[in-house]
Amino acid sequence: VAVGETADGIASWYGPGFHGKKTSNGEIYNQNALTAAHKTLPMNTILKVTNLNNNRQVTVRVNDRGPFVNNRIIDLSKGAASQIDMIASGTAPVRLEVIGFGSSNSGNNIVHSNVNYGNSGEIANNGQIYEGGNFMVQIGAFKNPAGAQTIAARYKTYRTYSSTIRTSSVDGLNRVFLTGFRSEDEARDFAASGAFAGAFVVRE
Repeated sequence: VAVGETADGIASWYGPGFHGKKTSNGEIYNQNALTAAHKTLPMNTILKVTNLNNNRQVTVRVNDRGPFVNNRIIDLSKGAASQIDMIASGTAPVRLEVIGFGSSNSGNNIVHSNVNYGNSGEIANNGQIYEGGNFMVQIGAFKNPAGAQTIAARYKTYRTYSSTIRTSSVDGLNRVFLTGFRSEDEARDFAASGAFAGAFVVRE
């Protein structure tokens, strides 16, 4: 599996009946977190999911196996389904795109926390991801620019890497990335190292 791979199919969602139970990778399922079940993608794959009926998008992390219905390619959490407006319909045609890889200890503290309008230290939902050629590791996403600036300054030079801030014109979030990775493998190893909880790889 590589960053940039896409697939189209039917998505469904699952929620209350599984809330609080263990997922296939041992996490406790939280129907409000931005996660998903997929039959074959590696655990902690980060996906951009686009509802082809309305072009709404959500970023999710694979932490479970399913759906076990022949014509469906992904089972979204209730929280993810709500963001792309498919709760009422139950299913929707979607496009999946692999945009990064998280780590087994990433939890929901960066990739899946709700957008936060509070103080500058609070981490917001990732939403839109920047794409391109070089690989970076996202270490935070903030609604308040001051929060991003604080983290970027703290890690301006971290090991052999440097920090940068990107602000999305789509959702207004300020994301902090570490750059300077020589390869996708190096970036993935760093994201999986646990140095930053919830860190994951994206293309610059």
